[in-house]
Amino acid sequence: MKAVTKAKGAGIGSAPTRGRHSDRRRDGAPDRLRKGRCCRIGRGQAVADRLKLAADVRGPGERMRRVVVKARIVRLKLGSKGADAHLRYLQRDGTDREGEKGRLYGAETDVADGRSFLEQAREDRHQFRFIVAPEDGDQLSDLRAFTRDVMKQIEEDLGTRLDWVAVDHFNTGHPHSHVVIRGKDETGKDLIIAQDYITDGVRLRAQEVATLELGPETDLELRSKLTAEIAAERFTRIDRAMLAEAGEGTLDLRPETGQVRADFDRTLRIGRLQTLARYGLAAESEPGVWKLSDTLEPTLRELGERGDIVKAINRALKARGEERALESYSLHGEEAKARITGRVIDKRLTDELGERLGLVVDGLDGRVHHIVLGSEAMANAAEEASIGSIVEIAPAPVGPRPADRNIAQLADISGEYRPSVHRIIAEASRVRVPGADYDSYVESHVRRLETLRRAGIVERIDADHWRLPADFEARAADYDAPRRGRVTLRVLSTLDLESQIDAKGATWLDREMTSSNRAPIVRAGFGAEVDQAMKQRREMLVEMGYARRTPDNVIRAPGDLVARLERSEIERVGKSMAADKLTPFKMKAEGERVSGVFTGTTNLVSGKYAIIENAYEFTLVPWRPIMDERLGRQISGVVRDSGISWDFTRTRGIGI
Repeated sequence: MKAVTKAKGAGIGSAPTRGRHSDRRRDGAPDRLRKGRCCRIGRGQAVADRLKLAADVRGPGERMRRVVVKARIVRLKLGSKGADAHLRYLQRDGTDREGEKGRLYGAETDVADGRSFLEQAREDRHQFRFIVAPEDGDQLSDLRAFTRDVMKQIEEDLGTRLDWVAVDHFNTGHPHSHVVIRGKDETGKDLIIAQDYITDGVRLRAQEVATLELGPETDLELRSKLTAEIAAERFTRIDRAMLAEAGEGTLDLRPETGQVRADFDRTLRIGRLQTLARYGLAAESEPGVWKLSDTLEPTLRELGERGDIVKAINRALKARGEERALESYSLHGEEAKARITGRVIDKRLTDELGERLGLVVDGLDGRVHHIVLGSEAMANAAEEASIGSIVEIAPAPVGPRPADRNIAQLADISGEYRPSVHRIIAEASRVRVPGADYDSYVESHVRRLETLRRAGIVERIDADHWRLPADFEARAADYDAPRRGRVTLRVLSTLDLESQIDAKGATWLDREMTSSNRAPIVRAGFGAEVDQAMKQRREMLVEMGYARRTPDNVIRAPGDLVARLERSEIERVGKSMAADKLTPFKMKAEGERVSGVFTGTTNLVSGKYAIIENAYEFTLVPWRPIMDERLGRQISGVVRDSGISWDFTRTRGIGI
C-alpha cells in the first residue's frame, strides 16, 4: 500500500487558515512565487502586506468575524451599456428587506443618482465591483452603516476619496452589499489598486469592522457554523481544508496512538466525508483513510450553483403565492433544446459581478424554466422582458444564415454579388416571398451586407456591386457566433396576462388564438392560467364587437382580427398624441411611403411602435431593433403587408 501522510494542518476555521483560503492561489502557485510575476503596483499594497501579516499571527482568542468579499475589475467598452444594465439589475424589485426595489446609496446620501453616476463614468477606463457579505450580516444593526464604515477605511488605506455607490440585498437569506467604485481617484487620474489589496485587504478590513461591532467569534459560534457545513450541497471550508491537506488526494484520519477524546476537526472531516461519499466524491480505502475525487471541487461548485438557481425559482414562485414540485423545474444553462413560451417571473444576475442574466420563465408546458442569457445581445434583449411579460426562447440557429447562403450562391466566380441580378433571379424562379415583395426581399440581403461591411468582412463598391471574400460564409458565421449566443429571446408581449383580457389592442392572446402555429398548452401552472384567460378574452372580444357568438354558443372571430385590433389602437393613440404634439397624425396605408425623422418609440398593447415625424405630420410604424441606431435621423420606407420595407438604397447610410 502506498504510504499516506497524516493530516496535520491547522484546525478548520483557526486563525492562520480561516481568514485566507491558503497561501496557494487558484493558479497553484504560493504567494511568495506569485510576487515575482504578479504586479504589486497600485494603491494599498503596503497596507495589504501589513494586514496579512497581522492575520497570520493572530491567536485563537482574536478570531475575526468572517466576511466573504468577491471582486472584479471590469473594463468598460466605449459605447457599451453593460455598466448601466449591471446597476439596473442591482436595483431590481424584491431585493431589499421589505421585498421592494433595491435602493442605491452613497457615502453621504441615502438616495444616490445612478444615472448621474454612470454619466460621470462614461469616459472611465474601468470600474471596480465588490460584493461584501458578512457571515453574520443578520446580526449587524445596520448593513448600510457597516458598508460605509468599510468604504471609509478603504479610502484611508488607498489615500484618496472614492466615487462609489452601493445597494444592499436581503433576498438570498445572507444579507450582502454590492459596491461599484469608479476607476478614477479624487484627482481624476486612473485609479490603480494593488491586486493584493483587492484580494485580501478589502476582506480583512471588512472583517475588522464586523468584529468591532459584534466582537470576536466564539468557539461555540464557529462550531455551530462548521457543523452546518457537513451536509451542505456546495463547496465548503471543510472541503477546502481537506483538499489542502490531502497528499495526492488521500487523507489519513486515523486516531493518534493513545488518543482518547475525539478531535472536533477530525469529527467534522469524517462527517463531511460521509456526505461526500453519498455523492461519489470520496471513498474510504481502509479504516480512517479516505480518497478524494479529482472532481470534488468543480462538482460541489456546480451543485452550489444549481442550489442557488432552485432557491431563486422558489423565491419567485413564493412571491406569487405559488409552490411547485421540484420535478417541474427545468434548468437549461445557456442552451435550450426546444422552444419555450411563457411568462417571466424573475430576472437575476447569474454572476452578480457581471452582466450575465438568468431568466425564470413559467412555461406553457407546465414547467418552470431557468435559462442563462450568455451573450451581451441577449442581455440587451432581456431589457424589454419585464417581470410578467410573455417571451419565447428558442435554440439559436447554427451555421450560416439563409441570407448569407443566398448571397454566396449568387456571387459570380470573382466573388461579386449584385442585388439587381438577385432581384431578377428571385422573381423568375418564383422564390416564395411574403406578399411577392421582391424589392423588400433583396433589400433584406443588402442590409445584411451593410452590417458585414461595417465589420470589415465585405466591400461595397457601389449600390449594386459588392465584393465578397472567398470564405464569406464562414467569416459571417464567426461574426454572428458571439452575438447570437446559444438561444434567441423574443418578447411576445410586455403586458401581463391579466391586463391582456380587456386590452384595447392586438394582444399576445389574440395572436395565439388565431395562429396556426400556436405553442401547445399544458393545463397546469401558467398553461392553465392562459387557457382561462383565452376564454375570458373571447368573451371580451364579443362585447367589443370584434367577434360574434353563433347560435350553438361558439365564439367566432374574423380572420383579420389582429389587423383590425392593431389598426383601431394605432388610430386611437395617434389622435391622442396629435393633440399633445399639435401635429396631425397620418395613418399610413399599404403601398404608401413613410418618410421623416425617427424621433422615438411608444409601447402599445399591439407592440412597440416607432414615431416618424416630418414637417407636416407624424405616423406610427412597427419598431425593429435595427432602427435604434438611426434614432434622430432621417429614414424612409414603404408600407407593406408584412411590415415596413425600409429603403436602404435610396438614402446613403441609412442601413436599415
